[in-house]
Amino acid sequence: MPVPAPLRFLPLAAVLLAAPAVAADPVALHCARLFDARSGQVRGEHTIVVEDGRIRSVLPGRAKLPDGTTSIVLGDRTCLPGWTDLHVHLGSQSSPQSYSEGFRLDPEDYAFRSVGYAGKTLRAGFTSVRDLGGEVSLHLRDAIAQGLVDGPRIYAAGKSIATTGGHADPTNGYNSMLSHLMGPPGPTEGVINSVEDARQAVRQRYKDGSDVIKITATGGVLSYARSGDAPQFTVDEIRAVVDTAKDYGYRVAAHAHGTEGMKRAVLAGVTSIEHGTQMTDEVMRLMKQHGTWYVPTIYAGRFVADKAKIDGYFPEVVRPKAARIGAQIQDTAARAYRGGVKIAFGTDQGVGPHGDNAREFIYMVEAGIPAAYALQAATIHAADVLGVDDQGVIEAGKRADIIALPGDPVADINAVMNVDFVMKDGKVYAQPESD
Repeated sequence: MPVPAPLRFLPLAAVLLAAPAVAADPVALHCARLFDARSGQVRGEHTIVVEDGRIRSVLPGRAKLPDGTTSIVLGDRTCLPGWTDLHVHLGSQSSPQSYSEGFRLDPEDYAFRSVGYAGKTLRAGFTSVRDLGGEVSLHLRDAIAQGLVDGPRIYAAGKSIATTGGHADPTNGYNSMLSHLMGPPGPTEGVINSVEDARQAVRQRYKDGSDVIKITATGGVLSYARSGDAPQFTVDEIRAVVDTAKDYGYRVAAHAHGTEGMKRAVLAGVTSIEHGTQMTDEVMRLMKQHGTWYVPTIYAGRFVADKAKIDGYFPEVVRPKAARIGAQIQDTAARAYRGGVKIAFGTDQGVGPHGDNAREFIYMVEAGIPAAYALQAATIHAADVLGVDDQGVIEAGKRADIIALPGDPVADINAVMNVDFVMKDGKVYAQPESD
């Protein structure tokens, strides 16, 4: 496997002082190969011309360009559309201290940590992410958009919507004194128990500035509660979330491990099922019938199953769920692909370490998903899930979100771990020193 040249990262000071943020003069990227996300094929040599943050043209071969065009020669590299991870949590990262830190750290602590996590994610080749839960992400999104810090484009859910005692109830595990002091959380805090609550919770997410809605349709692995798979909403409650979300142009992602919770979420019209551990043939049939996307998050499943073997890493109420549920997700992804369910890319990073997101591609291929399809899952499929048409492919008029790596990732999926060129909106964040 080729060893990438050292990266040159732009320091934050340079980003803050740069004017303008995107160069006005055209830039040409010369790529030995180009991944066509529509066909899933790797094409030969191409030249990509970028101007004002957009792709102006994509030309075969080493094209002759007008004077004033800056050329970046990427040597024996494959250029791809910038990847999208549809399931991250940039405000946190799992550790044995995660549960106690919630009582000791301030929101500012999580915010500062998130800046580093965002930078790692971008430099790993992920120019966009969907952050599915965490109030920090709304502010991080805005800071990145303003050019204050480096990071991927963020589609943020803000606070996930849960039911009382369910996964994402923020008071799970609190003692009686804390629970009494805080009082029961309600729709403002993202906890609902009726159709009316569901509508209010979505409207609160709109008020908060969310880009997408996330519900926890079943129990979860890492929440401080016994069940990791019980259904936690009625169909009517989920339908109220989905219908109200449509009023604001939102799509709905549903965390779901258990079969019944998945069925209810699909029938109610969610856009995607996240994790999907106990997916049955019936659920697959319903997902295909309703056009529901599946985001497997194999990385998170493998990570928690591995950490469950370590004494003290998880609380004892969490440990058996992590061991039982986590280990199943890769097999579920394999069955879903064979069953014809539409699959898009997501890792649940924040469970695993940020910046290691691309390892999900390797796990997808291990599950029997072709490398080309796995790459499409993080490009054109991800754009479809988000409902955007200006990213996910390298074509004229699209965002200039372009990454490059040595070798051919369709021939050897391990190449995804060696991204050494990253451009987002026409701005270069990492590039090889030389070949």
